[in-house]
This record gives sequence, C-alpha cells and structure tokens, in this order.
Amino acid sequence: IQLQQGQLFNRGYCRNSYNSITSASSDEELLDGAGVIMDFHTTEDDNLLDGDTRGGGRGSSTHLLDLLEEPIPGVGTYDDFHTIDWVREKCKDRERHRKINSKKKESAWEFTKSLYDAWSGWLVVTLTGLASGALAGVIDIAADWMNDLKEGVCLSAMWFNHEQCCWGSNETTFAERDKCPQWKTWAELILGQGPGSYIMNYFMYTYWALSFAFLAVCLVKVFAPYACGSGIPEIKTILSGFIIRGYLGKWTLVIKTITLVLAVASGLSLGKEGPLVHVACCCGNIFSYLFPKYSKNEAKKREVLSAASAAGVSVAFGAPIGGVLFSLEEVSYYFPLKTLWRSFFAALVAAFVLRSINPFGNSRLVLFYVEYHTPWYLFELVPFILLGVFGGLWGAFFIRANIAWCRRRKSTRFGKYPVLEVITVAAITAIVAFPNPYTRQNTSELIKELFTDCGPLESSQLCQYRSQMNGSQAYPAGTDTATPGVYSAMWQLSLALIFKIIMTIFTFGLKVPSGLFIPSMAIGAIAGRIVGIAVEQLAYYHHDWFLFKEWCEVGADCITPGLYAMVGAAACLGGVTRMTVSLVVIVFELTGGLEYIVPLMAAVMTSKWVGDAFGREGIYEAHIRLNGYPFLDAKEEFTHTTLAREVMRPRRSDPPLAVLTQDDLTLAELQAVISQTSYNGFPVIVSKESQRLVGFALRRDITIAIENARRKQEGIVLNSRVYFTQHAPTLPADSPRPLKLRSILDMSPFTVTDHTPMEIVVDIFRKLGLRQCLVTHNGRLLGIITKKDILRHMAQMANQDPESIMFN
Repeated sequence: IQLQQGQLFNRGYCRNSYNSITSASSDEELLDGAGVIMDFHTTEDDNLLDGDTRGGGRGSSTHLLDLLEEPIPGVGTYDDFHTIDWVREKCKDRERHRKINSKKKESAWEFTKSLYDAWSGWLVVTLTGLASGALAGVIDIAADWMNDLKEGVCLSAMWFNHEQCCWGSNETTFAERDKCPQWKTWAELILGQGPGSYIMNYFMYTYWALSFAFLAVCLVKVFAPYACGSGIPEIKTILSGFIIRGYLGKWTLVIKTITLVLAVASGLSLGKEGPLVHVACCCGNIFSYLFPKYSKNEAKKREVLSAASAAGVSVAFGAPIGGVLFSLEEVSYYFPLKTLWRSFFAALVAAFVLRSINPFGNSRLVLFYVEYHTPWYLFELVPFILLGVFGGLWGAFFIRANIAWCRRRKSTRFGKYPVLEVITVAAITAIVAFPNPYTRQNTSELIKELFTDCGPLESSQLCQYRSQMNGSQAYPAGTDTATPGVYSAMWQLSLALIFKIIMTIFTFGLKVPSGLFIPSMAIGAIAGRIVGIAVEQLAYYHHDWFLFKEWCEVGADCITPGLYAMVGAAACLGGVTRMTVSLVVIVFELTGGLEYIVPLMAAVMTSKWVGDAFGREGIYEAHIRLNGYPFLDAKEEFTHTTLAREVMRPRRSDPPLAVLTQDDLTLAELQAVISQTSYNGFPVIVSKESQRLVGFALRRDITIAIENARRKQEGIVLNSRVYFTQHAPTLPADSPRPLKLRSILDMSPFTVTDHTPMEIVVDIFRKLGLRQCLVTHNGRLLGIITKKDILRHMAQMANQDPESIMFN
C-alpha cells in the first residue's frame, strides 16, 4: 500500500478520488460541461499521513493493521428493488484484476488461477449458449407437437406431430398431408366419418386450447409469478442496473420453459421469441454464479446477461448476427467491446446447438426460409413505403391501446383474477379462430405460408387463385375479371387481420409467457400479403398502365406477394418495438432474403418515423414506464431548462437533509437516524457548522457493519463513539470502545454544483450508471439527487403522475 502517494484501495473501493474518476471514465465516457464541478473534499482529519505516523512508529503499525482488516461480509451488496452503483462495481473489478495479476508470477497455481479468471468469461457464455440452444430446441419441438394435438393424433407414434407423422407414411407426399392415413382427427377417432365431425373437431380444439391456457396460468401463479409476460422490459431494467431478486432464478427458468410451450400451444395471439430472451438470461444468470468473477460483481454479471440476450434472439429467430445487434440496440445499457465479442460467440454457440437439434426438420436454422424467383422493381417502393406507414400507425395504436388495457387491469378489480382473464381470452380466441383456416393454424405456420412464393408445386390455399388466373387470358384494361379465388383469399385474410389486431391487444400482458414478435409479424404479413395480391392483380390485368408498362410483360408474374408479406412483417414489428438496424438484419437472416434488404430498410425506417410522430417510446419502454421501473432511457432526450437545485432534495418545504458527522456521533444517535428515516444512504460531513462533505455511506453497509462489529468485538455499546475518520482521537481510559466505519465510506461521491443544468446531470447518470449525486454550493453540501428524483422530475415535466415511479 503506497501511503506516500495516497493510493488506498481497500474492500473494493477506489479510495483516491482522482483515481476513481479516471478509472471510471476509461470505460465509460464522462461528460464534462459548463457548470459541472466534481468536488473532492479533503480535511485535516482525512490526511493519510501526519506527524505521528510519518516516521513509521507505533502509529504507523496501527494504521496498517486497520487497513488490512478482513472485509466485512455483506458490505457492497444490494437489497431487492435497488439500483447498483456501476462506478463502485467497476472499481471492485479493477482491484480484483490487479490483485490476480500481481500474484500470477508467484507460483504455478496462481498462474493457473489467473488463466481460469481470464477464460471464465468465455466459459460462462459458452455454457449459456449451449443451454439456450438446447432449451429452444425442446420448446420448439414440444410446442409444435402440442399445437397439432388440438386437431388430432398420430396413431403410429403419439409423440409425432402432424408433419412428422405424414413423413413416416409411404402413401402420401407432403403436398397431400391432409390425406395422411396415420394422422387421425379427433372426430375420426371418436365419431368416425359422420355429420358431426366438424362440431367435434371444433369442440376438441377449444377444449385443448382452454386446458393448455389454464395449466399455464396456474403454474405461473402458484410457482413463479415472474415467469409471465415477455420479460424484455424487465431484462432492459435489470441490465440498466436494477436488482429484481428471483426474476432470473431457477424456478422462473423451469416454469417459464414449461408454460411457454403451453401458452404457444393454446393458440393465444402470442409468440415464444421474446420469452426466449428471458429464458436465455435465466441461463446466463444461473451459470454466472459458478464463477466468483461474475457472482460477486453485479456490473460484470450484466455483461453475461447482455451476451445471453443475444443468444436468446439467436435461437428465437435463427439469427445470430441479428441477436447481437438486438442486444446492442434494444436491450443492453452498457455494452463494451469485450461484451460484443462474447455476445457474438454466445449467439454462435446457441445457433449451432439449435441447428444440431434441427427442430423444424428442414435442415435449416431459420423457420421462414424463402426463395423468390423474381426481383423487385423500383415502382414497388411505393407500396413498400405504404406498408411502412401502416406499420408505424399500427405500432402507435397498439402501444396506446395495450397500455390503456394494462393500466385498467392494474387499477381495477379485474386484475385480481388473472386465471379467469386468461381463460376468457383463450376461449374467445379458440372459438373465433377455428372457422378461419388462417387463424386456426399456428401463427408461425401462418407467417411461413404468407411468406411463401406461389410455385407450381405449392399447395397453399393462397395460391389456388394463381392457377385460375394463369389459366385465363389477359383481358383489356378496365375489365373486372378478378377470379373468385382472389375475393375468397382477400376476405379471409382481412378477417384474420382484424382478429389478430384485436386479440393481440388483449393478450400481451396476460399472466402467461407472451411474446410480441410473432403476433406483430403475423399482422404485418397478413396486411402485406393483401397489398401484394392487390398489386399483383393490378399488374396482371392492367399491364398497360404507365407504372407497369416498363416492368411487366403481358401474362408474366412480375409481382411476388410473399415479398410484400415479408416487408409488412418487418414494418409492423418495427412500429411496435421501434427497432431499426437489428430488425432488418433479423428479418433477412430469418428469411434468407438478402437481395431484398433495400425494401426492408425503406419500410422499417418509414414505420419508425411514422410511429415516432405519435410517441418516441416503443412497447417495451411503455411497459417499463407503466410498471414504474427506474429506467433512464438513452433514446429519450432531456430538453428542459431546469437546474440541479430545482430537482434535488430536500426542497424548501421539506425537512433538512439527513446527514452524519464524521466524528461526533454516538452509536445510539446513528441508529436513531437510521430507524427514523428510510433513505438508502447518508452524506457524511465534517460538522453541522461547516457542512463540508467527507463522503457517502450506504444505509445497508452501515447496518451490516454495526452488526458485524457487535458480533466480533467486545465493548461496542450504545454510548460508543462512531468515527468515519482515519484516526480516532485519544479517549479516556473509561470510555467505551469506539466504532470505526471508515472502511465502508465512499470517499469519492459524485457531486455537482447547484447551478449545473439538469440535462448534463441526466447524461452523467446515464453514462456512468449512478445511484445518487450530491449537490454542493461553494463546497458546502446542499442536497442530493437520486435516479428516482430524476425520473419523477421527467414525469412531472411530461404532465404525468410523478408518484408512478414505484421502486427505489
């Protein structure tokens, strides 16, 4: 310990003020603007060296013994629903890293430990990728089997779904899967061939849907309440530094995996892609506890969770690169270059495992692989942009409608009956969905069919009108000769679109695992297919129009409706989530349509611009605000002209700020301050008169230190003097033993002056992940600003209820 330079690193804290700032700003950009003053206070009592100890006498040995005390167990940890201190966590990790590097040359064992520490990051993301890929494969296979169970069963092997059952038959081809002899519908098994077969199939479809939904909501309610919903809003909040104990635990992982299969199989308008991110993050959190480097440091653990979220999207869509970009653009709060590499590796491992399992049976990683045989033409940018406008409008409408419904659920008695709500929504979904073939089938299968190009061997109902159209002759312009198959397809698709729009609004937010990616893509794909068929009909029967004359030959198929479905799916998903780059990459990885990246980019950017015109936040940010999580969105700009003194506490009408003095408190007085207040921490000052700042002590650390001192030291009583200074003064012989709490004191708290603009304070909180910031004037302590204060102020400026920020 180099006392001459004042470098004091003990118990994971960067004691030297300047060193704390420079080390933090090496990884995270520290904004310095007009009016920002980082006040670092030293007092005579804080000097590390004085006349008594400079010579290395008795005082020096006592001083070193104090420094080399064992760390207090529990100090530096966090309570549930609290925010971590990113600066302190980064300092702890740097000190741990320095300690390992200084010892690795001492012996072969220490060198081995340093290698293990260096490779532990790659090891934990490898395990996370393996587990995520395996679980995703199991979920895909189980969901497909249970979804087909609603319609019938395979007699040759109960565990085969419809497609696998038909593959095992030599008498049928995949194009004739409805004639598969081994697959029996429930009506054929129960009634045989009879007049009531449709009603029996209808009844069994509804029965299985209700059974799956009921079982899913009961498992969530009884065993793991955190397993409900998408999980992405909470993952974003956790990655920003918030603590939610149990949200990424073992029970949540087990129940979410099981109930996700049940919820998807029930036919509810939801997807499994968002919850798969939650499942992958649970895996990353559980594996991080195997490595002390991550289990004892909350900031390092969040690097693993960022990589896990990339692995989750990788297995959800078969899009490893899109998963990394999704983690970077949408989820992660702090994303250094090292995390980028590890996220890429985790996504690669997860995708490799999923490809090995081959859950889709097509020897491809993606579910919606398409091959279009015609290029896109320049005039098609107009309908593509119109699809982008539709996606933006749908996104804005969905966010407002879903948040209004979820707020109503929270504020009324209706939210107290989650099982009844899930059963009701599932019953309505099943009853309305069964008559329409496009809503009856699995949503992923529907999207696959909508993306498909109509070739000569395609048996989809969407392609039946093509054979009629190609069998007819070209008619003069202006002649209404559209085939009846077109009207039938358009009518059924329009009904499916209305149904999906309504049910998705009421389904997202139920107390079952519910993703939003697939329902949003389905709505966009239906709308896109409708537009594509309409443009195709125009081009075929009105080929002499100036738009089509240059591009389309008479009788040729120059329009691909499946491409419109793909563009519409991307536009609607972009309108809901406000993703851009990662969404385009996910969609072209998902479909293999790299040639069509320009239409995708045009539609996605248009949907974002249109959606932002009605509100800048996406659905995940809206749910974060609805739930009151303390999340400072990096995309949101602070445009108000307020100063730090207008936001800090205490206000003029509030009682004075609760502070601790460095050397004239008794243990009884300290405990009284703690018991009479609910603050998470207390500034420590020199004296009530000077108000000069010494440091900041967290409430939890003080409580743990007092309990530890009473347990390990004799003579600690209520009259014991509490010192936050380096040296306790000489006390009379009959005085009770003093309690020294210098080791838990943060000597370098972030401070700003009272005239600092709040936009700079907000940027400091965002970029450094602060919990609190102290406000001073001419070196005297005035107040404190916490993340919660900033969120309340921003809500107040937006004419919202500032008390909606529920958590600390």
